[in-house]
Amino acid sequence: MRYTRDDAVPENVVILGAGCAGLSAAIYAARENFRPLVIAGAAYGGQLMLTTLVENYPGFPEGVQGPDLVMQMKKQAEKFGARFVEEEVESVDFSSQPFRIKTASNSYEALSVIIATGASARMLGIPSELRYMGGGLSTCATCDAPFYKNRDVIVVGGGDTAVGDAEFLTRFAKSVTVVHRRDAFRASKIMQDRLLSNVKVKVLWNSVVEEILGDNNKVSGVRIKNVQNNETKVVHTDGVFMAIGNAPSTKFLAGKLKLDERGYVIARDEVFTEVEGVFVAGDVSDGIYMQAVTAASGGVKAALQMRNYLNSITK
Repeated sequence: MRYTRDDAVPENVVILGAGCAGLSAAIYAARENFRPLVIAGAAYGGQLMLTTLVENYPGFPEGVQGPDLVMQMKKQAEKFGARFVEEEVESVDFSSQPFRIKTASNSYEALSVIIATGASARMLGIPSELRYMGGGLSTCATCDAPFYKNRDVIVVGGGDTAVGDAEFLTRFAKSVTVVHRRDAFRASKIMQDRLLSNVKVKVLWNSVVEEILGDNNKVSGVRIKNVQNNETKVVHTDGVFMAIGNAPSTKFLAGKLKLDERGYVIARDEVFTEVEGVFVAGDVSDGIYMQAVTAASGGVKAALQMRNYLNSITK
């Protein structure tokens, strides 16, 4: 059985977010005639919209531009009947059926919800970050390290992510300079030892990046300040990797679903939340892999479980 949408009937499924997870869920839900409504937020695509060439998404041997991949997925979902609204979710009510989702201008009711609002990389907050995003500034070493073969790169951060990214980058880069505002890493001891013993690695302790420098929107260096003596210097680099953590987009879920200490949705068996009929997919609950393809697979899993749920309540 499928509900036909009218003003008196809730949506079969509302998908929150239009990155790889949300769009993959929309494709699967639409192909099964659930006519999903996707509340996409102010922009589609999440972090892929800040990415240039994507070489590790299956099916594109020559690579694909991040925004192009997003828009192709959106067109595919629309082809099968998915509908999109460019609104931001302000609040949700999962306390009773139908579930309620509120944006600034509308309210929606749904029999099921897939949360795929993603996560965003934490940034330093300096003006040049936006200018050089995709032009030498990256938030994903796993994605972009191969572009920096035999080149000099900088990693900003001092936790497990930064140390892990720096070690990974040594497999490609000529040199890796880690900029850390403290005098010791927060990463695990074994990771620190492995990194610090690598001849390609240099660490600038007690230091922060004040500005990213470049020509024609391409990174050429950074201005670094020592926080102990306030001395500054310019360091040449071909690329800057931000590794100071990620922030899941879950503020609107506080008190509505269980979140971990970092704000990620706590999921059971990958896609189930504690509320029956509310599912989760992608980076909003995954602080480990954070890849386009893993987000897409999460969206598929959530959509299939959503199908099982709707079929069980509409027979």
